[in-house]
Amino acid sequence: MIDDGLRNTSVTCVLIGAETATRKWVKYEIEQSLERGNGLLGVYINGLRDRTGLTDPRGANPLDDMYTRNAAGLTVSLSVLFSTYDYTLNDGYGNLGRWIEEAARK
Repeated sequence: MIDDGLRNTSVTCVLIGAETATRKWVKYEIEQSLERGNGLLGVYINGLRDRTGLTDPRGANPLDDMYTRNAAGLTVSLSVLFSTYDYTLNDGYGNLGRWIEEAARK
């Protein structure tokens, strides 16, 4: 299902909730996105209210615990290479499109 969902995409937006980093298939989706050459960005969504008006605590960024080699051959965390934003604090409503375009250019 993940592979089908990645078809015809150029950017992968990782929505980071309270438990995203512990979810079984998140790492796989990120790895497959990189293999395809997709741009990548993370967006914390913990500040968004659910249908009952509650919010979750901020979760760990799964990009922090995934690594690759940069252009100089050094091992670096994906969170160093790809931007992460907070949807609430960074005005995701007004900026999400720009963030996605930026990730596509990288």
